Amino acid sequence: MSPCLKSMSDVDVLGVLVGRRNAAQLIRDAGGSLSELLKEAEVSNDVRPQAVVKLDAAKELIRRSLVESMRHRDALESIAAVRDYLRLTIGRRDYEVFMVLFLDTKHRVIAPEEMFRGTLSQASVYPREVVKRSMAHNAAAVIFAHNHPSGVAEPSAADEAITQALRNALALLDVRVLDHLVVAGNEIVSFAERGLL
Repeated sequence: MSPCLKSMSDVDVLGVLVGRRNAAQLIRDAGGSLSELLKEAEVSNDVRPQAVVKLDAAKELIRRSLVESMRHRDALESIAAVRDYLRLTIGRRDYEVFMVLFLDTKHRVIAPEEMFRGTLSQASVYPREVVKRSMAHNAAAVIFAHNHPSGVAEPSAADEAITQALRNALALLDVRVLDHLVVAGNEIVSFAERGLL
């Protein structure tokens, strides 16, 4: 990042993308919070559509850059990129999403997929569908991730149970489960780091 951008205010940095007036309006509509602004929620009708499109385009460029990075390096060695990708992609959703990162034999990301969507507090996850997609991608390993819209990243008993069921189903295909990450805003809890795998 340019040193000049680091010293700029949030409004000034956003203003580079959408113009200063639109930037000020966007941040004001988000209650002064950048994280609220970057949610996937609808933005106020007062903001010009071009400003919203430019902001979404910037987010998409960052997301694509992170996916590209994960495709060229071992996901476990570039875990920061994986975590950044998940924060950006599902961290602020107001409904639960279950994602699978399908990995090759060198643990590079073949494809990230949002497999299941749910409500504020749960998403139904079907092991059969995860097995089918793993086979379709010829995956050697996977990383699971889901968000907790409640803002608390602590894994639940249900999270542990579905992880074990998925792990057992994928073991029949020699597909390793490397981790399951629970995302709540900027906070991420790793099953592997907790010894839950």
